[in-house]
Amino acid sequence: MEKQIYTMDDFVDIIAVLRSENGCPWDKEQTHESLKPCMREEAAEVLAAIRILDKTGNPENLREELGDVLLQVVMHSQIAKEEGLFTLEDVIQEVSEKMIRRHPHVFGNIQADDSSQVLKNWEEIKKEEKQGKEWVNTPLKDIPPELPALVRAVKVIKKTDKLYEKQPDVKETLASIKEHVEQLETDLQQGQKLPLEQAVSEILWDISNLSRLFSLDAEQALINKTEDFLEKYE
Repeated sequence: MEKQIYTMDDFVDIIAVLRSENGCPWDKEQTHESLKPCMREEAAEVLAAIRILDKTGNPENLREELGDVLLQVVMHSQIAKEEGLFTLEDVIQEVSEKMIRRHPHVFGNIQADDSSQVLKNWEEIKKEEKQGKEWVNTPLKDIPPELPALVRAVKVIKKTDKLYEKQPDVKETLASIKEHVEQLETDLQQGQKLPLEQAVSEILWDISNLSRLFSLDAEQALINKTEDFLEKYE
């Protein structure tokens, strides 16, 4: 099956062969559930590759890691096809329709002069799409728990502020952080270790709210800080 140039159709066929009766024992055993760690790790590798590209200008690693994410998409689609659920063609069809539907300012006659209007239209269209889908319980529960904790916290706070009630402003959030830090110091002085997790979680929640207020990516900020720290020991 070796070729000089492979197409998307070739790649789909390769994955089908790996999953076939005479294919790879490991690939044949995989399920949607068993592949979850792989998808999580490969997505993280893409983020790392983007960082490497930004620092070095070398695109090789990003190209490789995007291929690994594509592998996950095709593998899940192949498993779904075997289960009679959907095919890769269905996935492509649905995402194509979604992109056209969510960009009426490009493919339709809706006016959008800036990105803020684009995002507003996107959210309104997305809300309409969610109607009638039984796995979506509330706007807050629609935020996947599989997201990194800081990312999810910011999304929950942002959506709560928008749909339910105003969340603390900068002054209130800073005061809350100060209060919880002081409480943490008191607990440590008194030898009380049980409330530590609660105090830390409250501080992390406040930090997430600060990130929302300043439109910062809390997850990326912590990643950058960790990378800066590691450089001291290279």
